[in-house]
Amino acid sequence: MALHLETRVQPGAAASRPGPPPRFRLTRLDMKASPYLYIAPFFVLFGVFGAYPLAYTLWVSLHDWDLLAEDHPFVGLDNYTKLMGDADFWHSVVNTLGIFVISTVPQLLLALWIANLLNRQLRARTFFRMGILIPNITSTAAVAIVFGQLFSREFGLINWTLDLVGIDAIDWRANRLASWVAVSTMVDWRWTGYNALIFLAAMQAIPRDLYESAAIDGANAFRQFWSITVPMLRPTIIFCVIVSTIGGLQLFTEPLLFNSGTNPIRGGPSRESQTMTMYMFENAFAPNFNFGYGSAVAWMLFALIAIVAIVNVVLIRRLSRGGR
Repeated sequence: MALHLETRVQPGAAASRPGPPPRFRLTRLDMKASPYLYIAPFFVLFGVFGAYPLAYTLWVSLHDWDLLAEDHPFVGLDNYTKLMGDADFWHSVVNTLGIFVISTVPQLLLALWIANLLNRQLRARTFFRMGILIPNITSTAAVAIVFGQLFSREFGLINWTLDLVGIDAIDWRANRLASWVAVSTMVDWRWTGYNALIFLAAMQAIPRDLYESAAIDGANAFRQFWSITVPMLRPTIIFCVIVSTIGGLQLFTEPLLFNSGTNPIRGGPSRESQTMTMYMFENAFAPNFNFGYGSAVAWMLFALIAIVAIVNVVLIRRLSRGGR
């Protein structure tokens, strides 16, 4: 005779089972909510001081927003349509791209070369690593004064040096290409060391075993640099390219102070080095006070930065992968 034992579960047994203690529930809530609370201040500040002003600027660009007038009528895309036919605007776009190319490309290449030198076994490496950052922490006004004297037409050291080799003096402020070179030289002097330190920090994270193995296989220094260092630095190179693109296309202080004696906001006597940010400032504030038109210029600058940054990232990725 088999004995069958049946275990019957009462209907309210599961409901009467004790739940987790309050301390456990608080700990679980803290683990889920605390990461969002830690990052919340950034998003709150970005929303208040970043996203909202950006959206509001877009709204302003759709109006005839005279700062001295009480009414701001809605005009739609009229500001952008006017911008497309504005010769001074396209002049500033060409100036911005010209200064950006002349300054950014040599800057990044020189920074990569300096970082590679500082990554070797050199005497007083700490001194040189600290020294290349001095231009970046120097006041922009002081840098503009010094470079303004160096590129002075009558008494500048640059023209004096050119005269020694038989080249006539150059008016660095009244010549368009010359003003690009002068402003780009100032920008390169300030920011090359900063990018070099970023490249150097990334180079020091590359395992030394890769270089030792390449040396055993017969790779020379250049081959090691091109086949190991550059591919391993791809994320850092992309970061520096994007940051340099944003900074180069938003150039304002250097050309403004460089032309301090010759109508600075116009970038020289005939807008030789007026960038898009300077043109935006000229229209949004003194002397025009047309905030709607200035906002349209700002959004065109935003679009240009996005396009150039995307193109740079694609090119850097293809070059680092060995593609054409």
